[in-house]
Parts: sequence; structure tokens; C-alpha cells
Amino acid sequence: MIPSLLPTTVVGSYPQPDWLVNREMLSKTVPRVRVDIWRVPEPWLEQAQDDATLLAIRDMERAGIDIITDGEIRRESYSNRFATALEGIDMDNPGYVRTRSGNETPVPRVVGRLKRTRAVEVRDMQFLRRNTERAAKITLPGPFTMSRQAMNEFYKDDDELVMDYAAVVNAEARDLEAAGADIIQLDEPWLRDDPAAAERIAVKAINRALEGLRIPTIVHLCFGYAALVPGEKKPVGYSFLPQLSATTADQISIEAAQPKLDLGVLRDLSPKKVLLGVIDLNDKAVETPQQVADRIRAGLKFMPADKLIPAPDCGMKYIPRDIAFGKLKALADGAAIVRKEIA
Repeated sequence: MIPSLLPTTVVGSYPQPDWLVNREMLSKTVPRVRVDIWRVPEPWLEQAQDDATLLAIRDMERAGIDIITDGEIRRESYSNRFATALEGIDMDNPGYVRTRSGNETPVPRVVGRLKRTRAVEVRDMQFLRRNTERAAKITLPGPFTMSRQAMNEFYKDDDELVMDYAAVVNAEARDLEAAGADIIQLDEPWLRDDPAAAERIAVKAINRALEGLRIPTIVHLCFGYAALVPGEKKPVGYSFLPQLSATTADQISIEAAQPKLDLGVLRDLSPKKVLLGVIDLNDKAVETPQQVADRIRAGLKFMPADKLIPAPDCGMKYIPRDIAFGKLKALADGAAIVRKEIA
């Protein structure tokens, strides 16, 4: 049963075991196209991914996390598994775009109308549902972010591209709900990179992507993985955040611990529940439960306890598994301290 006050969750990913992935290759970038990071040959890969997913599920349960995911163990990145499974993408000849860090990276090249011809993450959700009795969340890349991680050579303008991404995300989300998802999260970290475009189309696209869903939904924003974007390169505030109050999403997930975000921004999200990042993934030291409790108390100055959901800043795939587990245990224990204080 999910606690009514301060339920804990993860943002999405959990560290993939070194026997499953080539971590050196993985650590260089966040893949936008398919990249062979897998150490296990294809005939046994799915079985190995299942085993690693079970490890992630059990770690989250042992740590005491209330709302868990499959750890995104089967993905090379949070977005590329879904984005490259669509019709209309030329997988043999990728395009190139400049990343937020200024590097050119290969991305899906859109050469036709985007269509979803098969379910992509439904088996992942079914596997998660079979293997936990806890509340189960699954994540999808958001339509705005995918449009910024692609080269458009078909649509007359980027807004049309965004809305077709929203339609295929919605089709997948409906199937994930049917497969047993308790919560669905859209990852939209690129909203902050082009606030003018986000202002024009993002709310409309997010609402289209979430259309018709009956379960709670989340939009996640962050400033990038701590392993790839060090603290000094992270902004101290979001350029596109209050506008998300106009979405149909029930919850907004934000990074706050590493950038030491001014939590006054929580006032802008008062209609929503907020997943508040209280675990700094740039710090190799595991937080104490008391440190986590202090960060939660700071959030409670601006938002009531029944609307606050403590979480890590971002996905955890780039940090060592023992550190990730320790941080999740501190998250659960820190939330329990504050929950007892206010019960």
C-alpha cells in the first residue's frame, strides 16, 4: 500500500549490471540511436535482461521504495528504445544534431510519417507487474524531447512532428495502462532547452500524449544526468516550469538536490503533486536519512505533505549499484522520519 504522505519513488532507471552492459561505452553519451552496449549475445540477451530487471526490482523493494519501475534495464537510454521502434525512421542512415553539451551525436532521421506499428514497452510492463506487488510505474520519452532528438526531413514544421510523436506516445501509453501500469511518466528534459518552442507546443503535445488515460501521470524535467553534466554546468532554475500546471499530468517531477534549486518554484506547481529530487546523484557519498529528511522538510515549507513525493533527482543508471541502493535506502528512511513527525 502506498503511504498517503510522502510516498517514495524512483525517477526511472537503475544501474545495469556490469555483466550485462559495457559501462565504458555507455558512459560516453546518452544514445539516441541503437548502440550495442550489451555484453550478452543475442540468443540469451532477453533472458539476461529479465534477470537484471529482477535484481533492480528487488533492490528497490529491499530499499523500501513505495513506487518502483523496471529500472529501464532493457534500454540503452531513456528514449532511444521507443524512438527507434517507430515507422518513418531511417535506422540505417542517422541524422546528426548538436547535444546540450555542444557535441554532435547521431539521432533518428525522420523520413516519413511517424507510426507505431507494434507495442514497444508492453512486455516490460507485464514483466514488472508479474514480479512485484508494489505500485508500478513505467516511463516513456515525451513527444517534445523526442522531436529535439531527431532530424526532421519529412514534416513541414517541427510542431507537426511533435504532435505525431504525441500520438504514438499516447497509443503506447494506453497499452501500458492495459498491461497493468499504476502510473505513467513522460520524460521531457528538453523542455528547458527551447522555452519559446515549449511555450508554443509542449503543453498541447503533452496533453495529447496523455489523452484518455485513467491512471496518474507524471511529466519529468531535469538538467541532465549528473555523470554527464557536472554541477557547475547546471542552471539554478528552470526556464519552462510554471507552464506545466496547464497540462493534464497529475504530477511534475523536478531535479532539486544537485543544483540546489530554489524551492520557491514549488508554488508555481501548486495545482499538482510534485516529485521532488532530494537525492544528489553527483555526490558519490550516500546521503544519511537525516540529510534526506532535511531536504524533504525544505520542500514542505512550500508544499503540503500530501502533494510531495520524495525521489532522486534523475535516473540512476550512471552510478554504481551499491551507491544507488544506499541512496534509495536513505531516501526511504529519510521519508519515514518526516512521515512520523507529521503523522
